[in-house]
Amino acid sequence: MERKSASGSIRNKERSKKKFLDAVGKILKTKGHAGLKINDIAATAGVDKKMIYTYFGGMDGLMDEYVRTQDFWVKATSEEVEKMKPNLEDGGRDFIQHMLQSQFDYVYSNKEAQKLLLWTISEPRKSLKKLIDTQEENGEYIFKLLMESRFKDKMDTYRSIMAIMVSGLYYLNMFASLNGSIFCGIDTNTPEGREKIKKAISFMVDQTYENL
Repeated sequence: MERKSASGSIRNKERSKKKFLDAVGKILKTKGHAGLKINDIAATAGVDKKMIYTYFGGMDGLMDEYVRTQDFWVKATSEEVEKMKPNLEDGGRDFIQHMLQSQFDYVYSNKEAQKLLLWTISEPRKSLKKLIDTQEENGEYIFKLLMESRFKDKMDTYRSIMAIMVSGLYYLNMFASLNGSIFCGIDTNTPEGREKIKKAISFMVDQTYENL
């Protein structure tokens, strides 16, 4: 009986944690980051706000866990990258092309991720700084594992190209979601337009690997 009770307590905890995380996402989508107040999160979750401190240690802990569930590059941990079994012989060419195209699709289909991106450039916050630091740590792991041996003294140029591509793909999706989908004559809200962007990603990656 004690085991069942403990198991039930764990399940209740996980359900409550998920309610809080879902509530953050709902508020972020509907009201933006300014609406993320502890009382509103608890009311939306339908769980006593005291449990935010019990489960997450407070708002910063809740925000930390939330952003880890939403950001594309934070999920690209060393363990996840290793599961993908990237080709170590091509300097990360196929891997980075796949990742950039996946990022493009992920952000487009995830409104919470879009709001999170807007939040990161709207205000300073510990949880957002941790998000950015984790992105950089994961990116550094990928660069060292796959690209440094290929590009060597040209690595800074490679990093700069990737910075432009990653940020540009973020911007295209946020622009399409908020203020119109046509950018440089390409409608990124249509399958045809998005396919053109993906072909451009492939072209730019190929040009980088062939000419840098």
